[in-house]
Amino acid sequence: MRISFAATSIPKSGYVALFVAEGGKLGPAAAALDKAAGGAVSHAMKSADFTGKAGALLTVPGPKGLSVTEVAIIGLGKPKDMTALTVRDAGGKALARARGKQGAPLSFIVDPVKSTKLSEADLAANLAAGASLSAYRHTPYKTEKLESVAAPKRLSVQSGAAAAARKAHANLGAMVEGVCLARDLVNEPPNKLFPKSFAAKAKQLQKLGVKVEVLGEAQMAKLGMGALLGVGQGSPQESQLVVMQWNGAAKSKDPIAFVGKGICFDTGGISLKPSAGMGEMKMDMGGAAAVTGLMHTLATRKAKVNAIGVLALAENMPDGNAQRPSDVVTAMSGKTIEVNNTDAEGRLVLCDALWYTQDRFKPALMIDLATLTGAIIIALAHEYAGVFTNQDKIADQLHKAGQASGDRTWQLPIGPEFTKMLKSQTADLSNISGGRGAGSITAACFLQEFVNDVPWAHIDIAGTAWRNDSRATCPPGGTGFGVQLLDRFVSDNYEG
Repeated sequence: MRISFAATSIPKSGYVALFVAEGGKLGPAAAALDKAAGGAVSHAMKSADFTGKAGALLTVPGPKGLSVTEVAIIGLGKPKDMTALTVRDAGGKALARARGKQGAPLSFIVDPVKSTKLSEADLAANLAAGASLSAYRHTPYKTEKLESVAAPKRLSVQSGAAAAARKAHANLGAMVEGVCLARDLVNEPPNKLFPKSFAAKAKQLQKLGVKVEVLGEAQMAKLGMGALLGVGQGSPQESQLVVMQWNGAAKSKDPIAFVGKGICFDTGGISLKPSAGMGEMKMDMGGAAAVTGLMHTLATRKAKVNAIGVLALAENMPDGNAQRPSDVVTAMSGKTIEVNNTDAEGRLVLCDALWYTQDRFKPALMIDLATLTGAIIIALAHEYAGVFTNQDKIADQLHKAGQASGDRTWQLPIGPEFTKMLKSQTADLSNISGGRGAGSITAACFLQEFVNDVPWAHIDIAGTAWRNDSRATCPPGGTGFGVQLLDRFVSDNYEG
């Protein structure tokens, strides 16, 4: 969908959306359109007792005096409660109303709103971003025509602050691109997206100025990455380690690093998962997808930061060469790990990726993202990602970034009493604890054994990387969770 910003005028065709704050008063541009329509808009609002409550929708089909097909009126809610997120939801709702209209153009009429922290430019930019996120669909394998659900091909955002809105939307547009890239990766079927094809997609970021390296199994074996390689040995698809570098700050500035779990399909290995719902395990590379989307966003908006993105890519399959429960592998750090459950594989690929990242790049901070444990869904459902860290300040920063971006997080504890649960009689560590309790916490404690003293946070996105329901700015499927969160985290704390 092509987005443009322009001064306000009366649209000549297609669909129009007006946005009204609670109180039900039309702004100047909306009032001008209403006048051209002979008062049809204000009459409809009065008849329906439309007051502009958040999420409210009222439509006026083909009002006389206008050549447009429909005018939709979207409620923005109370001005004091309006945020970038609520405005994006309104933009998404307006886009959804125009979906399936044979590609007819869509126009947003944006007026300033009094008593809100958002400027008119902010309103226009966030409405456009919400519409873009809502327009997303992953349809490359559909062969039938999709006019009935297609998004408009063009969106004109009309505002008295068009130039400022265009500028404000530049960074938001980069974020939207990153989220949609991450969604695409998660939504790809596993016979199309496997470690080498994922690495090839990551290489496309080179066009944006990102340096990309790909390590194959022979290179990882030389580095001693026995934990990562053990996970992938049951698959004919070669495991990969992708290293992406964006250098947007001075060379003297230490980088911040993001590490993503990239299990392109997870059967559980020999510890085979139940068949019900296994198809969703194509999303087990959601952490790697988010890191890729983040690096795309940072490079597109020319972020003033040095950032490293590392993807640990493998398939967890159960063939005759697959690792077995009770196998012992040696991680890059030199620690030995007893693999007591082959379905606890994410921590195995991450431990080598984390060690490699901190050892090679000496980052100021490391954050890993992983669809790591079903236990986090029991704790936080599909609403929050779990955060575990060796510095509470990082959790606070992530929480604030999550509240602002909509990718919400919640901190859970880690500590030596949980690490003790990973004791093995055979090796230095077991990859699971001996009991059912604190599964997400013990997984995080396992990872902590491989970060040394580097400031670090682990984000468990098992409940948030995929949704089966629809939201205003996100259809069912891959959510792209983590891109907005970490882009905001970087801009708030590591640029400037």
